[in-house]
Amino acid sequence: MDYKFEVTVIPVGDVDRAVHFYRALGWRFDAEFADDEGYRLVQFTPPGSPASIIFGTGVSNAEPGSAEGLHLVVDDIEAAREDLAERGVRVSEVFHDKTGVFHHAGTTGRVSGPDPARTSYGSFASFSDPDGNGWVLQEVTTRLPGRV
Repeated sequence: MDYKFEVTVIPVGDVDRAVHFYRALGWRFDAEFADDEGYRLVQFTPPGSPASIIFGTGVSNAEPGSAEGLHLVVDDIEAAREDLAERGVRVSEVFHDKTGVFHHAGTTGRVSGPDPARTSYGSFASFSDPDGNGWVLQEVTTRLPGRV
C-alpha cells in the first residue's frame, strides 16, 4: 500500500496576502473555492513538487503562522536562496548544523555557510511567509537509497 503525501494545510491570517506571497514565489495556483458562508480554500504547488499547500478561511483551527519546519528540497541551495531573494523574500543566509546532521529548531546550532563537505541533506536556508509560517530549503544532491 502506497501512502503518498499530497498536501499540507498552513494557517494564515490574511488569505489575500498569502495568495500574493505564494504567487510572487512563482508557485502554481491550483484552485480556489469559496462558499457564501465564509469558507475559502486556496491551493498552491511549488515548482517541481508533487505536494501542495492549502490555506484559507475555515480550513484550519491552528494559530496563523504556527507551522514550522516546512521543507522544500532543492538541488542548489545557493541558487534557490538567490531566487527567493530576487523575488523579495527575506531569506536567511545558507547554513549547516553544528552536528553535521539535520538542523536544530529555530536558529540553535546554525553555522554560517553550506556544509563544508557539501554533503547531500546538509545545507539549509530558511524563510517565513507573511504570517510567520516557517519554511526551510534543504539541499539534496544525492538521494538516500530507496528515495526518489
